Amino acid sequence: MPRPKKWRKVCCLPKSSEFHPINCRLDWSEFVILSVDEYETIRLIDYENLTQAECAKYMNVARTTVQEIYSNARKKISIALVEAMPLRIEGGEYKLCDGEEVLCHYGRCKNQKRIQENRK
Repeated sequence: MPRPKKWRKVCCLPKSSEFHPINCRLDWSEFVILSVDEYETIRLIDYENLTQAECAKYMNVARTTVQEIYSNARKKISIALVEAMPLRIEGGEYKLCDGEEVLCHYGRCKNQKRIQENRK
């Protein structure tokens, strides 16, 4: 019996779930699919400048798992850029952050801030 997958914690969904090259035909049937957890590793490591170890702690997975997710995400993004293919962010094995955890993105979690404002 295979080991059950561990849900990866994600702070929030992306503001846009599809990206298209300017010269992209609107009838594209092929998309490069980036999972939500792959998007989150890119966001945390490249945008928020966290280390892979910090990202792993935040997402509740092992550092080696983050390394694999990050590598897959970068490969998919490079394919979309080089091949001028549209990119879609969807799916994956993730659980959205509820903002209630102590370690919730080092105080920068949007969900945690929203909950704190509602309590005032």
